[in-house]
Amino acid sequence: MARVFLVVMDSVGCGGAVDADSFFNEALPDSGANTLAHIAQTCAEGHADEGRSGPLMLPHLDGLGLGAAVRLASGAQTPGLAATPTGFWGAANERSPGKDTPSGHWELAGLPVPWDWRYFPKGSPCFPEDLVAKVCELAQTDGILGNCHASGTVIINELGAEHLRSGWPICYTSADSVFQIAAHETHFGLERLIDLCRALAPSLHAMKIGRVIARPFVGDAETGFERTTNRRDFAIAPPEPVLTNWVQDAGGAVLGVGKIGDIFTMAGIDSCTKGSDAKLMQDLHGLAETAPDGSLTFANFVEFDSLYGHRRDIAGYARALEWFDREIGAFMQKMTPGDLLILTADHGNDPSWPGTDHTRERVPVLCAGVGPGEAGLIDFVDVAATAAAHLGITPPRGRSFL
Repeated sequence: MARVFLVVMDSVGCGGAVDADSFFNEALPDSGANTLAHIAQTCAEGHADEGRSGPLMLPHLDGLGLGAAVRLASGAQTPGLAATPTGFWGAANERSPGKDTPSGHWELAGLPVPWDWRYFPKGSPCFPEDLVAKVCELAQTDGILGNCHASGTVIINELGAEHLRSGWPICYTSADSVFQIAAHETHFGLERLIDLCRALAPSLHAMKIGRVIARPFVGDAETGFERTTNRRDFAIAPPEPVLTNWVQDAGGAVLGVGKIGDIFTMAGIDSCTKGSDAKLMQDLHGLAETAPDGSLTFANFVEFDSLYGHRRDIAGYARALEWFDREIGAFMQKMTPGDLLILTADHGNDPSWPGTDHTRERVPVLCAGVGPGEAGLIDFVDVAATAAAHLGITPPRGRSFL
């Protein structure tokens, strides 16, 4: 029997998106962004040696075709990534009008977003008065803090002390279609924060805001503030069945790892584990041994994006990629006949690019368990079609590239 492991390396883009000049960071179009190529170039120049050194070393991913995928997608050179692929590889282009988590994941699961997301304007205040009033009503506070576009790690350090004094939630957004609320796990309360976001989500979803995100943090003004792993995303449910539903309806188990459950509101998902990327990697290794025949394991590793891309930390991003490469190499040793591993990404987040937002890019698609071979340039929905076809399911959209 067959099994599929679909693993999303959050934000690990490879440049070359055909419509990148329509997406911007700090008024600069994303057409020059290339997450993987720019990290590899910076490492080769010796400018990303914090906690690591030298060229970017990703032997397992490169062996599957990572460097080849970057060159196919964008024509960019990737020093250190030049292996002849032994896996089945390609690069995928997104059709949905966004460069965020729901757009990328929905389309990888077979459903392009059928509407335009709404975004909050830059400036302060950026939220409409009736939305602020709704937050205050649900939180039982006299006001909110923030009310602006911001980096999540920056804003808790800027407003964390005032949050502790006032008890007001910190509300902010980004270039994505999101409404985020940061609050202290102890002083405000973790469950209170999650309940607030859950209660607020239907109002934001009606506005076509893609996600309401609870961003808990700990610490104090003296030692500093730090986000925890207890993040919760309340996303709009996909309006049509996606890969998870296709597999479940065919009688297969669907096992989520990471924020997959939040992204799809658990639609078509039997169970989901959460935690840090290190913990999620342990979960993925365990599922190599326990996932049943006919199952789909759908995983997201978010820290490339949340800890390094948004913070524009090139060395940290490189360290995370090298750690992931070692771990995925060990995972591939546990694969059994009939297993298909698909490694891909949902968008870019070039840590060398201006601003702190995602970048519109193509993404690599790397497969183990088949090959060698080349898929060429494909669509995001073809990833879902390939996973479905491997499990003996006829996909309603896309085409299998195997």
